[in-house]
Order: sequence, then C-alpha cells, then structure tokens
Amino acid sequence: MARVRLGRLDRRVRIERPVASASFTGAGAGTWAKVADTRASIQDALPSRGERLADGLNATTRPARVRMRYRTDVTAAMRIVLLRYDGATDTWVPADRIMQITTVPAELGRRDGLEMMVEDYSPAGNAA
Repeated sequence: MARVRLGRLDRRVRIERPVASASFTGAGAGTWAKVADTRASIQDALPSRGERLADGLNATTRPARVRMRYRTDVTAAMRIVLLRYDGATDTWVPADRIMQITTVPAELGRRDGLEMMVEDYSPAGNAA
C-alpha cells in the first residue's frame, strides 16, 4: 500500500495543551504545557481570505494548513508554536508565530499523518 505524501516537513514546531489555573482567583489565567516538539509542513492560505468583521472590529487572521506525522495526542483545543534555532544557546526556542488549531485534526492515509487548519491573530490597523 502506498503511503500518503506529507510534503517536506521543513519546520520545527511545538505542540502545546492548555493548563487551567488551579487557584480560585485564576479564572482565565491558565498556561500552556508542552506536549511534544516535532517536524511539520506549514502552508499559508491566501491573504484575501484572512480578513473578517468580528463584533464590529476588523480582525485579521492568518490561516494555514499544517501537516505532520501521525500522532494520537493532538486535539483541536491545542496550539502550535513555530520554533527557530538559536545558535548562541544551541537550542530550539519559540519564534514569533503562535497558531491556534481551529479544526479537528484529520488522519491522512492509514495513520501516515495529520492535517489541520490553524490561525494566528493580529489586530488590524497600524502597528504600535
């Protein structure tokens, strides 16, 4: 049986899951915990599809399609953080792109890979 082609897994990403705050006054103050660092392919969608009106404010989103090797521990409640190599410390560190998974990850082939849609947000208008 032929395997599904995932494309070039040319990006290093970190999968993170939400961790709720345990304190009584910590509602909405949760953090993110690392699930795994892995390789992925990220393909941005066309820019014209990334603008929408949300509650009267123009919000710009940056949708993309992410493909990675098959995993059983990825859900739509998680996020993906793009990593970059830091030569000074010889480690992979978070880059400036954080993407929320917006669809349930779809299985490609027979557990060959996963594909999901993600979005990262930025306010529209002039940068401060």
